[in-house]
Amino acid sequence: MHKGLTEASYSARMIRVIDHVYAHLEDDISFDRLAEVACLSPYHWSRIYSAMRGETIVATIRRLRLQRAADRLANSQVDIATVADRAGYGSTDTFGRAFRNAFGTTPAAYRENGQHAAFRNANAAGDATGFPVSIVDLPERRCASIDHRGSYMEIDRAMARLFAELVARGALPAQQEMIGVFFDDPELGPEEDLRSRACMLIADSVALDAPLTETVLRGGPYAKLSYTGPYAAMPGAYRWLLGVWLPGSGHEPDDQPVFEAYLNDPRMVPQSELRTDIHLPLKKRVP
Repeated sequence: MHKGLTEASYSARMIRVIDHVYAHLEDDISFDRLAEVACLSPYHWSRIYSAMRGETIVATIRRLRLQRAADRLANSQVDIATVADRAGYGSTDTFGRAFRNAFGTTPAAYRENGQHAAFRNANAAGDATGFPVSIVDLPERRCASIDHRGSYMEIDRAMARLFAELVARGALPAQQEMIGVFFDDPELGPEEDLRSRACMLIADSVALDAPLTETVLRGGPYAKLSYTGPYAAMPGAYRWLLGVWLPGSGHEPDDQPVFEAYLNDPRMVPQSELRTDIHLPLKKRVP
C-alpha cells in the first residue's frame, strides 16, 4: 500500500477515536469500543495511538475531563461533588488528588483563587494595568486550517484533525505554530453554534486540499495579551481585555476576529504553565 495512503488511514482512525472520546467524555469509555472505532486490534491500537498522539489514551481522557472540570469550576456555580462525578471520579477525594496533580491546587482553591479570579477582580476594580499587554505589528501570514463548531474549549478536536491531515500529506512544518481563530462572542449565542478555526502557519508553497482550507491572518497592529494559566480562565481574560484595557488604551478594534497563539503543548506541561498570546486586531492610528 502507498505510504501516504497508509498514514492518512491511520490518522483518520485516530481522529475517530478523539471524536468518540469528546462525544462520550462524561460516560464510561470502553477501551475495547475505542479499538472498534479505530478499526484496529485491541492488542495494538492503544500503542499506535500513543505513538501518533504523543500521550496515552488514558492521559488524553484524564486531561480532557479535568479541563472540562476546570471550566465548570471557573465559569459556573456547579458544586464540586457534581463536577467530580461528571469528570468520572467516584469521590471528591480522588477528584481532588487528580485535579491537584494537573493544576497544582485543590478544586476549591482553584475556584476561589485561580487565574479567572484575578481577571474577575481586575474587571470589578476597572484595573487596566494588572496584566501584560503589548502593541505588536505582525506581517500577513498564511495558515492551513480546519473549521470547528461548538464549545471553544473543544477546539482541540479540530487541532488534532489539522495535525493529522498535515502529517498524512507530509506537509507538517518543522516548527508547528498552532493558532485558534474565534469568530463569535460566546456570551451571545448557544454554545453549539460558536464558530472557530484551528490553524497552523504554513509556507506559501504548500498546496491545500479538502478538508484543509487556507486562512490568511491579516497583517497590522494587534494588542497582545500574554496569558499564562489554564484555558478555563480565558473568558475572564477576554472580558478584561475588551472591557477594561481597550476603553482606556486609546486604540480602536479592527473588524477582524481575535486569534490565540499557543506557545506550548497541554500534553507536555501542567495546566498552570500553559502559555497563550491573545491577539486583538487594532485599527491603524492616523498620524
